[in-house]
Amino acid sequence: MGMFCYQCQEAAGGKGCTIRGVCGKTEEVSNLQDLLVYTVQGISEIIVKGKIDTSKYPELNREVLNSLFITITNANFDGEAIAAQIKKMLCYRDDLKKSLTGVTLSDAANFQVSDKTSMLDKASAVGVLATENEDIRSLQQLIIYGVKGMAAYAEHASNLGKVSPEITDFIYEALAATLDTSLGANELVALTLKTGEYGVKVMALLDEANTSRFGNPEITEVNIGVRNNPAILISGHDLNDLEQLLEQTQGTGVDVYTHSEMLPAHYYPAFKKYENFAGNYGNAWWKQLTEFESFHGPILFTTNCIVPPRSEEVRNRLFTTGSAGYPGSKHITADADGKKDFSEIIALAKTLPAPDEIETGSIVGGFAHNQVLALADKVIDAVKSGAIKKFFVMAGCDGRMNSRSYYTDFAEKLPKDTVILTAGCAKYRYNKL
Repeated sequence: MGMFCYQCQEAAGGKGCTIRGVCGKTEEVSNLQDLLVYTVQGISEIIVKGKIDTSKYPELNREVLNSLFITITNANFDGEAIAAQIKKMLCYRDDLKKSLTGVTLSDAANFQVSDKTSMLDKASAVGVLATENEDIRSLQQLIIYGVKGMAAYAEHASNLGKVSPEITDFIYEALAATLDTSLGANELVALTLKTGEYGVKVMALLDEANTSRFGNPEITEVNIGVRNNPAILISGHDLNDLEQLLEQTQGTGVDVYTHSEMLPAHYYPAFKKYENFAGNYGNAWWKQLTEFESFHGPILFTTNCIVPPRSEEVRNRLFTTGSAGYPGSKHITADADGKKDFSEIIALAKTLPAPDEIETGSIVGGFAHNQVLALADKVIDAVKSGAIKKFFVMAGCDGRMNSRSYYTDFAEKLPKDTVILTAGCAKYRYNKL
């Protein structure tokens, strides 16, 4: 059957994973993810060619975002869950198609599969390498990866009640275009740039969703030590999940710590009222193999990044929700009102030891745009006086390779009169220097 995946910076040999993902995903999972994307491309083609009003299909729109999010690196490793999502999306696709007449559709809008075996057979013919021209393929995939990231942000915003019909329609437009074989490199380059434009729009949407609900991030000192209480570790990016977990753990004697990507949650004013919101445990996503062992308590993944655990003991403490998934781990779903019951996680936490301390002290963060603007006069004065000579932007995702130490090396060599502006988990390479 084979696989080909090159959507992340850890792709084997810098070219692509062909046997098993460096991330840990199997050939089967990779191919099912390809077929899920292909299914959503078919739905997009139906919507665009049928000029369907997407505002009439809010449930479908949410499932499209979820489907794309599932295929992001390190988000979902559960083949059975992905196969179930393919079946669900095919039902949506075929129902949607009934309203169309006189429209010619591609294979993505028409193919049929009956079980996982036939899904995998079909997947082998529709993956990344199905497009032979390397330039066209690269542009198509760049658009698809951009749309996947857009879907992740849009889903988080949607979970907080913020939806943009304009962004939703663009996602369908872009995915439908990746099936259009008449488009050449020039048209696809233009669409790539448009994808970037909408990427900025969806970031603004999520910023509005987060700040309108939780307040504007502010400069905050975050504890990186531990307390002597049983605890739950929450990772990922979904602040709605964090809020629900904190609400349900209040007064239970169970602390909540963030891990990796969830660190910025500490900067939002709304979360500071929770006395059991204890701090941040550990470092970047890839260090979870050892850090989860020493944490001892349950781990809740709201999104990526999951690293397949090495031990059964850690696997038994792993929970997922939203678009995240891992085989054998309990997946917590929301009810019709978006509420999630985390009582099983809380009950398990009470039976387990408190986290081992792996570091002490605190780190300072929260320099989001609103906070920086509030200090603009001081920053300008510092620039005018020469106290600040240069600003450097250091952004990106951390990784396992030893070469990633260049983030640390660069930060250490900067003079004291410089300021680092950071985004992404690569900050763990220098935020504790």
